[in-house]
Amino acid sequence: MNDALTSLAAKSPKPSQDEVRSTLQGLGVEAKDVEVSISKTPTGLDVDAIQGSVKVEKSCVIGQVREGKVAVTLQPVLSTGKCFVGDQG
Repeated sequence: MNDALTSLAAKSPKPSQDEVRSTLQGLGVEAKDVEVSISKTPTGLDVDAIQGSVKVEKSCVIGQVREGKVAVTLQPVLSTGKCFVGDQG
């Protein structure tokens, strides 16, 4: 995930929700296991950072792109069976 998001961030320092989703699904991950945060606020502004996650068994690999920089972490799946809380758009 780190390499894929780093490559995306090099081309698009503020990638869209669709770009992140496409990048993660390009890793061969099933669409149902991919979650991506919103890339625009309700007022239409770009968000400061966008996150994408891939659920792997009982863990979530979560990657964040902020100003062209990438951070990746591993967290447990939430009790809802998802990686993120709330609406991802």
